[in-house]
Amino acid sequence: MSNAPVDNGRRRFLTVATSVVGGVGAAGAVVPFIASWNPSAKAKAAGAPVEVNVSKLQPGQMLRVEWRGKPVWVVKRTQEMLDGLAAHEDKLRDAESENEQQPEYAKNRYRSIKPELFVAVGICTHLGCSPQYLADSFSAQVQGVPSGFFCPCHGSKFDMSGRVFQSVPAPLNLVIPPHQYLDENTILVGDDSGVA
Repeated sequence: MSNAPVDNGRRRFLTVATSVVGGVGAAGAVVPFIASWNPSAKAKAAGAPVEVNVSKLQPGQMLRVEWRGKPVWVVKRTQEMLDGLAAHEDKLRDAESENEQQPEYAKNRYRSIKPELFVAVGICTHLGCSPQYLADSFSAQVQGVPSGFFCPCHGSKFDMSGRVFQSVPAPLNLVIPPHQYLDENTILVGDDSGVA
């Protein structure tokens, strides 16, 4: 064993240097770890608003887009479809759209900003199946109602405003996503900050 005097200055320097190097190493490991908690670019894009061009959509046709991993329907309703909405309201579970399935600006008979264009999330409110659009054969499901949406999984039925009929498994109307019109032919699904 050596009887040499202990150099406290050197000992402090080595302790501080080791602590600094260890801290830098820990920070180098923690920064990428914390950064991995942020959503990926793909995840951010999946939740981003979607622009839908409806300029070529003909009366009675439906356009499907995807927003947040869900199907969104845009249907250009015919005048006959619009005129028929009042005729079957006594058969609906929530004809006045009193539930929270739509933004305030779509809380009307048409459940839309513009009556002729219907925008809805195409997922049944029962167990999440995707209903079929029956443009001219829905009366086989509900007598006297020529157009609507029928869920083949458990038989839920919705009218051309996405309002659910009585005595079916679905408890609520179809969801109306936030949306706005950027111009006459472009709908922005997923953002309604421009709606008054």
